[in-house]
Amino acid sequence: MPVRDTAWPEGTPCWVDCQVDDPVKAGEFYTGLFGWEIGSTGEEGGGYLMADRNGRSAAGIGPKQQPGMPSVWTTHFATADADALAAKVTAAGGQLLAPPFDVLGAGRMVVAADTTGGVFSGWQARDHHGAGVFNEHGAYTWNELHTRELDTAKKFYADVFGYTYTDIGDGQSMRYAMFTAPGAQDAAGGMNDDTLMPGDPMPSYWLTWFQFDDADAGVARAVELGATVLMPAADTPAGRMAIVMAPQGEVFGLIDTNVRVGEFQ
Repeated sequence: MPVRDTAWPEGTPCWVDCQVDDPVKAGEFYTGLFGWEIGSTGEEGGGYLMADRNGRSAAGIGPKQQPGMPSVWTTHFATADADALAAKVTAAGGQLLAPPFDVLGAGRMVVAADTTGGVFSGWQARDHHGAGVFNEHGAYTWNELHTRELDTAKKFYADVFGYTYTDIGDGQSMRYAMFTAPGAQDAAGGMNDDTLMPGDPMPSYWLTWFQFDDADAGVARAVELGATVLMPAADTPAGRMAIVMAPQGEVFGLIDTNVRVGEFQ
């Protein structure tokens, strides 16, 4: 079981949480799907719920900060200094949606939008380091930006986090960039060129993928719990994957990385 007990390296996706109208109902959905154990942070936490898997922090579920905003999963990136990160965001042309603020004793965070409109957060860990379990059934395993302005996004995140990229895809049916944080050996996430995706254009957004051993069973269970299938399970070189929308509208991916078919070009 991949676990972590210390702060994540700078620029690494370190935490995911969703913002919904009814966190309690969402907690019931994800408990039924992933087997999470849901705990409250109390009145001080403003209704924020912590989801554990096997006794380790896996994700968060919180209320929407503004009425009418969509239900979403948010990707948080580790930073040693949220204030310095905020300055880098604005210098790179991004927008601060919530300037740096303290979250009790857990940490300090900033919420921003990149130059293509993709919303993300920077997390400066204190008592809460981020995810304590990852890359296993019921935990997040990959985070990727979906955008119609891939080159613009790559420049922004390189300026802010110092990412380098490995490009994959044939440029015709797929154009994808995996990003690696400074000093790291492995890619920490990816960015997809959505101009090559079927369907209506979507605003830029960060998609969270959760490992599910047997993606087809995961999709079936999600549907039983009230989810809608946006992309049926399909084999890929990354794993067998599907995209679903939870009952309150937040979108996420299910992937079984144990089942890989073909190779990336």
